[in-house]
Amino acid sequence: MTTIIGLSGSLRKGSYNTALLMAAKAEAPAGVTLDVRTLHGIPLYDGDLEASEGIPAAVTVLKDAIAQADGLLLATPEYNNGIPGVFKNALDWLSRPPADSARVFRDKPVAIMGASPGGFGTILSQNAWLPVLHTLQTTPWWQGRLMVSHANKAVDADGNLVDDAVRQQVKDFVAGFVEFLG
Repeated sequence: MTTIIGLSGSLRKGSYNTALLMAAKAEAPAGVTLDVRTLHGIPLYDGDLEASEGIPAAVTVLKDAIAQADGLLLATPEYNNGIPGVFKNALDWLSRPPADSARVFRDKPVAIMGASPGGFGTILSQNAWLPVLHTLQTTPWWQGRLMVSHANKAVDADGNLVDDAVRQQVKDFVAGFVEFLG
């Protein structure tokens, strides 16, 4: 059994990126579990909080899940041509303390996808993730990134992916990442 943690970088109830992950979960090949997670419950990073209280429970649970998973799938929105602050904040927490970062991230296969109502489908946000993933010593899947433009037309009001062409892209993307995981 292959396990992938899918992490949505949006807190919004009607998130296109969470919808994209849910579609990926539905299209995952047999024998693959895609465990969709969000950033809810992760506080803003504060070194004083870390020193006085340690790593928050929500962060510890997510760190352990990522460490045990075969791969990590990031579904990133794009805000102001970059990484959303809440998503970067979560990765900053997940890399704490530094001595534990390798357990969570070193050599972890990572794929990136994203959905946006704009015309460029999160390409700038995805590019901005690459130095972060390098610093964390992950193993990015360079052959595949999925960028869904005009997501407001591909996802309905209930968060369902309704565009069959995008659904096929998601299916192919997940199958490619699973093949990369070997």
